[in-house]
Amino acid sequence: MKNMAGMLLIAGAVVMVATSPSAAAQLNTMDEVGTAIQACWTPPADAGNSIVTLSFSFKRDGTLLGPPRPTAAKVAGDDKARKSFIDAATAAVKNCTPLNLSPQLAQGIAGNVFTLQFVSPKQ
Repeated sequence: MKNMAGMLLIAGAVVMVATSPSAAAQLNTMDEVGTAIQACWTPPADAGNSIVTLSFSFKRDGTLLGPPRPTAAKVAGDDKARKSFIDAATAAVKNCTPLNLSPQLAQGIAGNVFTLQFVSPKQ
């Protein structure tokens, strides 16, 4: 019984590390930052052919400097669909941070505006 409890504890720790954005590989370029955030993106099922561009900034520690803001959006459907699509993209950025930035990237990233386009269907 002790052995089973120990195995469950280890399995839980592995799952926590595997799903934690901060435990991810160190990011060295802005392309890697974009790829990491895109990996967190799941567009709504009924999004059709939609696009939203979000604008956001990071602190040196990889956390967001304020909330992501939509700067452009072309969303299929009504206002509810538009809100759902933009909310999903915003959630992807928020849920994927803090990022594990290399010291070199962290030095130059703070306060700079980063834009990222989210496209459905996911490409």
